[in-house]
Formats: sequence, C-alpha cells, structure tokens
Amino acid sequence: MSENLSELYSNQRTLFGRGSLDKLVPLLAARSQPTLLFCGQSFLQGPAYARLKAGLNDHIIGYEIVSHEASPAEIDSWVSRWRGHVDRVVAIGGGSVLDAAKAFSAMIQHPLPTARYLEKVGDSAVQPITLPLIAVPTTAGTGSEVTQNAVVTDQQDIQIKASLRHPVFVPEVAILDPDLLKGAPDSVLATCGIDAFTHLFEAYLSSKGNLFTRQLALTGLRQFIQAWPALNREDTTGDAAREAMMMASWLGGVSLSSAGLGVIHGIAGELGAIKPFHHGEVCGRLLFPFLDLLSDSDHPLQRKLMAELHPQLFSAATDSPAQFLKQWLQQQAITPFWQEGPSLSQAEAEWILARANSKNSLVNYSREQMQMMIAQAWHITA
Repeated sequence: MSENLSELYSNQRTLFGRGSLDKLVPLLAARSQPTLLFCGQSFLQGPAYARLKAGLNDHIIGYEIVSHEASPAEIDSWVSRWRGHVDRVVAIGGGSVLDAAKAFSAMIQHPLPTARYLEKVGDSAVQPITLPLIAVPTTAGTGSEVTQNAVVTDQQDIQIKASLRHPVFVPEVAILDPDLLKGAPDSVLATCGIDAFTHLFEAYLSSKGNLFTRQLALTGLRQFIQAWPALNREDTTGDAAREAMMMASWLGGVSLSSAGLGVIHGIAGELGAIKPFHHGEVCGRLLFPFLDLLSDSDHPLQRKLMAELHPQLFSAATDSPAQFLKQWLQQQAITPFWQEGPSLSQAEAEWILARANSKNSLVNYSREQMQMMIAQAWHITA
C-alpha cells in the first residue's frame, strides 16, 4: 500500500491576491532581523519596487541581483560574502531568483561547498536547516515558491543541472500577487505559463500519481486553461487570467513535489546543463512532440487518464484528447514561442540523449522516441 502514498509539503503561510505584495513590509517589520534581498534587475526598475522602496530598505541590509540560473560557484560566493550577517532572506523574481535564494538560504547553514550537496554529483547529504525565506514570484511558471528543491546549474565546469532538495527548503512564506505579472513580455508570460502546464500535466500522468495528486494537478490544469489565452490582456479578463495562472503555477509546484515529473523534464534537465535556453520554452517545445506520442499511446492507464482529463477541461468532444490539447494550446497561445528559435548540434543532441530519462512517466520512452522529441523541438545541425 505504501506505493500509493502521497506526501504534501507547502509553505507555512501563503498570501494570495492582487496587491498582496503590500503585505511584505509589514511582515518584515513584525520581526526585525538582518534580511538579504535576492531579486532581478527588472524588479528594481519596475513600479512595484518604486512603491515599496522606502519601506523595504528599512528592513534589508543588502541585495543580490540574479540574472540567470545560479551556479555552485555563485552560491558559494554569496555565502562567503554574507555568512554571519544574514538571518532572513526575501526573494522577489522569477524561478531563477527564487531558486538562487533558496540555495543560498540553505547553503549558508551548511559547511561544505554547494557542489558537495548537489543531487547527481554530490557526496554529502543536505541537513534539515535553512534560513527563513519569503518568496515572491514575479512570473507564473516554476512554482519554486512552494517546492522543496533549489535548481543549480553549471554549464561550464561540471555541466550539470541538479537540485539541492529537502522538505525544509520550501519557503516559509509565499506572497502570490498576480499584479506582478502585469507588463511582462508575451514571451515570458507564455513560456513560464507552459512550464506551469508541464508540471501539472506530467504530475497528472505520473507513475507515482494517485487520487490526491491527480486532483491537485487537475485543479491547476483547469486554472491554466482559463488563463492561457488572456495572460497579456489589460482588462478584467486579463486580471482574472493572471490570478488563475499564479494559482496554476503554485499548484504545479505542489504537484511536482508530490508526484514527480516525466520524460519532458527528463530531457529538459539535461539540456539545461549545457545550453542557456529558457527552461519554460524548452518544456513547451518538447511538450508538442510528446503530445504526438501520447495520441498514439496504447498504454491503458495513459489512455484512461487522457480520456478522463479532456471533459474536465473542454466542452467539445474529441476522438484524440492529446491532439485536441496540442491544437488548442497552439491556437490560444499569446505568442508562438515554439517557432524558429535556437538550434542544437548533433553532438549536443547526442550528449543530451545519453543522459535523458523517462523519470516518472508511465511509459519508459526509448532513445528513438526521445530523439524524435528533440528533433521536432529544435533544428539539429551537423
């Protein structure tokens, strides 16, 4: 029976709703501690920071700007700079910012370099200790504000994209303010949104899934379907869409933590070790050939789950839920992020294939099937 067991870890406190960012400064003031801010450059240049700046600066002792997925060396340098000076962390930004802050918050409490604790390559177990962290996502996609893992990427030295992972690494507080999505470029809204979808969808189809995890994922998928066509609208429909996507993203984080992910992330994680492509776009590009595989699947549980999913999301009948979903996603996208774009060399594709896996997919996908997914997602050069 234990194989059907689910575990749910989430924030101790979650504030949700338009304008909820205004709760941040009172939250910091309620318990005075030396606090470090992690953020992106775009946040510092935006209207939310301009509004909060005076109050926020009373409570932070400094900030670190994150522009990409953090490497072990970068995390170690932050730890070296701030160890002994910081008791709390605030992270305001996209998934890379939140993951960097989560990694820092944990590693500042650990004695060894970051790489020693990394999944796949580390030789030391993480300990259940981290600084308190308040996570404020400014994108809706990764769900990092509620996950147990901090993604660390090194594309130069050890060529690895892996996680630091422990239940205590879930941020203590998440502030989910959909208004922070306003004004984001269409490409960011779409590629982050499809990342949230992939988390929910792969968790729904996971071999580790059960009634509990699938109902969580299904709730998020319904919110995603409502949100996807209207993310960039500047009216009440757009406001509702951004709220729905923020919820879908959070539920995606919960779902992936509870049920795991599948072959899309089994490929995307390895690609991310060598190429600086946007993770959400990578997942979205791989999603469409995966849906082609799914439409041809004769796996009984996959077919059953897709047949049950379709009427929960759409009113129109179909003989092929996977093809219907693929066409709907492409037709309703606010930008065709899967078109054109970067290429992969044959050597890079081979490197990825040698390391990719099906993770928690119900089907163990062959090298040929994964090769097809990559070849349909990117132009492969000699």
